[in-house]
Amino acid sequence: MSIRSTVGAKLRDTIGRSRTEQLRRQEVAVRAGLARRLAPQATAVPATTGVGKPPAPKPARRPMTRQQTIEALGHAGVEGLGAGSKPPGGLKWASPDPFQHTSSGVHKHHLLATMHDLLQPRTYFEIGVDQGQSLTLSSARTIAVDPAYRITRSIQCDVRTFLLTSDDFFAKPGSFDHFDGRPADLAFIDGMHLAEFVIRDFMNAEKHMSPGGVIILDDMLPRNSLEAQRIRRTTSWAGDVYKVHDVLRRHRPDLTILPVNTEPTGSYLVVGLDPTSTVLDEVYDAELPRLSAPDPQTVDADWLRRTDAYAPSAILSSPVWGELRALRDRDAAASAYTELWKQLRETR
Repeated sequence: MSIRSTVGAKLRDTIGRSRTEQLRRQEVAVRAGLARRLAPQATAVPATTGVGKPPAPKPARRPMTRQQTIEALGHAGVEGLGAGSKPPGGLKWASPDPFQHTSSGVHKHHLLATMHDLLQPRTYFEIGVDQGQSLTLSSARTIAVDPAYRITRSIQCDVRTFLLTSDDFFAKPGSFDHFDGRPADLAFIDGMHLAEFVIRDFMNAEKHMSPGGVIILDDMLPRNSLEAQRIRRTTSWAGDVYKVHDVLRRHRPDLTILPVNTEPTGSYLVVGLDPTSTVLDEVYDAELPRLSAPDPQTVDADWLRRTDAYAPSAILSSPVWGELRALRDRDAAASAYTELWKQLRETR
């Protein structure tokens, strides 16, 4: 095996395939740039024109600025800079408003992994699989949905994957048959980062949750307004799913909502779920213009500062989760959880 192959294999084992390939592309770009600078200039005799004069030299093309690249590629898809149109190395981070929150240092997958440990869910439902990093955290019977997943990790749970959009999945008869009639105890929604998609994912998933079930929404706490654009402009991208909070706050006061200060773009726990509720279905059309309003997005300053967000340590150290698991395992009615939801709201 060559030295490059050996180093590449060790890098993949240490930092993962995706990061290794990114480093490889950066290396190739640097080497190519050096080769262009060191190569001798061509000395070929220029062709003459009809009047015996060499053609005027073409002005050198300057690389596009970041803003020009965004404007040129912003129409390429929902995420703006998608596969096939992204410049080599990606766009550098640039933002008109710096991060304002105090970082907890706790990654979203640490929160999710600990919730798996605390809840020991019998069933787990996930929207947005990608390479399978969050799926590796599950040991429960699992259903996972993603229209373009590319799993590169070992999955240890009893899982059924669906290569579908979430809308198509929910419309599919028998989509939850893998749970053998049990509702979902834990759900993680990390699909399309657009508000109207996330509200649909939430209201459809809620119909399949247990009375003590927990839904975790990802990317609900963008760190600045640029990161919250519908067309992707940044490396870490939250999209405009933060708008879902306002819809739930206004129309579903029965829910217990816990924004959690995780990195990079926040987590959002929802409990007190009601699978029989049709409120969101009824208001969806009226809310759609607000949810799908085009860029630019303007996020409330308090939301950017995560003023009302809960510390991950406070949520994860709460005794509520053990009590919840005990109630769930004896199939308690939804009313039995009311005091637990109150305790969670008062956690700080």
